[in-house]
Amino acid sequence: MIPRYSRKEMTDIWSAQSKFKIWLEIEAHACDALANLGVIPKDSAKTIWDKAGDVEFDVARIDEIEAVTKHDVIAFLTHLAEIVGDDARFVHQGMTSSDVLDTCFNVQLVKASDLLLEDMDKLLAALKKRAYEHKDTVTIGRSHGIHAEPTTFGIKLALAYAEFERCKNRLIAAREEIATCAISGAVGTFANIDPAVEEHVAKAMGLSAEPVSTQVIPRDRHAMYFATLGVIASSIERLSTEIRHLQRTEVLEAEEYFAPGQKGSSAMPHKRNPILTENLTGLARIVRMAVVPAMENVALWHERDISHSSVERMIGPDSTVTLDFALTRLTGVIDKLLVYPDNMMANMNKFRGLVHSQRVLLALTQAGASREDSYRLVQRNAMKVWEEGKDFLTELLADDEVTQLLPEEEIREKFDLGYHTKHVNTIFNRVFG
Repeated sequence: MIPRYSRKEMTDIWSAQSKFKIWLEIEAHACDALANLGVIPKDSAKTIWDKAGDVEFDVARIDEIEAVTKHDVIAFLTHLAEIVGDDARFVHQGMTSSDVLDTCFNVQLVKASDLLLEDMDKLLAALKKRAYEHKDTVTIGRSHGIHAEPTTFGIKLALAYAEFERCKNRLIAAREEIATCAISGAVGTFANIDPAVEEHVAKAMGLSAEPVSTQVIPRDRHAMYFATLGVIASSIERLSTEIRHLQRTEVLEAEEYFAPGQKGSSAMPHKRNPILTENLTGLARIVRMAVVPAMENVALWHERDISHSSVERMIGPDSTVTLDFALTRLTGVIDKLLVYPDNMMANMNKFRGLVHSQRVLLALTQAGASREDSYRLVQRNAMKVWEEGKDFLTELLADDEVTQLLPEEEIREKFDLGYHTKHVNTIFNRVFG
């Protein structure tokens, strides 16, 4: 997590001050529940809120205490006692450190999810706008990087929209799965704290109570969460890679916006490089880097160990901050993407009609030729285009075996571009409703 690839809205969620405020809320809500149960005085629960509810915690002081105690939660509770006074003795009654740490971590992941979902809504809006703008902009579809058949640039963007809509739905599900709370005490048996406390804290924090928490919240939830972030990152990379290919000099069908005063190379003044989408490709790798460690965190020893702790202190902030930045950057790329329809048409015509080969093949089979013979006739004329620069339609019309089966008018009709785009509206209706 470095400032270059961070936005304040997300980094604030992971700040020390934010973490300690969430810790206080967990402890104070637990005290409210304990007071309602008659375990601690109600005045003491109120004092904790009154004295610490709006305080800015002294992070340096907490670090100073932790340097001695070697325990972050004890350091926080010690500092809290310095603020609250005698009533602080009722804080953390029957609780264990993981009750605070795990519940806080999940609160932070929920907050991060909400911001990521806002990011995705903005990206979806940008994709939809540009998809409709280029719904009928004909371009060549490629398989294996080689010209295949015509499509439209709008369909390419509609594909991305549908993909990110799936990503959004996965994130909504992952958010729901991660939004749990554990206030169950050592090894999760509630021996020293009533389950009603957990229910109260969960409701107050916008979470649900973890059904069985041992001493930690089960990490399969977190594994699914970070796996979901990894899939979103992969979708970012897929679209970024598409744009990078389209911006290659030999293709130049679309291009990242190049701002006035922008420089592409320290050595070559002519350069306009796809730096944003290249950057997004790299950032996707960082987000996916968290997936395997998150899955390995599932297998903790017995009711609890802390092998997961160091991992999550890193992957929680790094993954969400990086993905937030990447989604925002990708939205900007799509918003300002330069699209070149003339280049698309020129590229499609580069091999003089080859993109219509399948239509001719099918017409020959329907005219009575075997599929093998039809393929042979079409391919031998197509190879003249590849190898000799011939015109496909001209070669077909000069081939007696072809013209014996198909009249000239029917052959020419197979070169109609509109045939390939007749179902664009159907695709758009499926994607956008």
